[in-house]
Amino acid sequence: MPDIFGFFGIAAVLVMIIGFYSILVSQNLIRTLIGMEILTKSVTLLIILAGYLTHKMGLAQAMAITLIIIEVALTVVAVGIVLCIFRNENNVDAANLRDLKG
Repeated sequence: MPDIFGFFGIAAVLVMIIGFYSILVSQNLIRTLIGMEILTKSVTLLIILAGYLTHKMGLAQAMAITLIIIEVALTVVAVGIVLCIFRNENNVDAANLRDLKG
């Protein structure tokens, strides 16, 4: 029987690469936030995989829940900032933010 968790780890790393790519390439702040979400979800998957491989699932679950709570708080603050930028600039393009003064 093939080791399914090896494939699971490879898939999580590929999802992490997709998250990094969308953060680095996109100028749209909404797409950047989506990339950040994808990246943190892949980190959560890798934490669960590490817990399974080390036979410390309780610790891995606690760390994953803590990461999810921190991720939600970070996302709420980031969406609030993007919403304020949209209200003031009528645009969510990161290239336009370089011209801000004040």
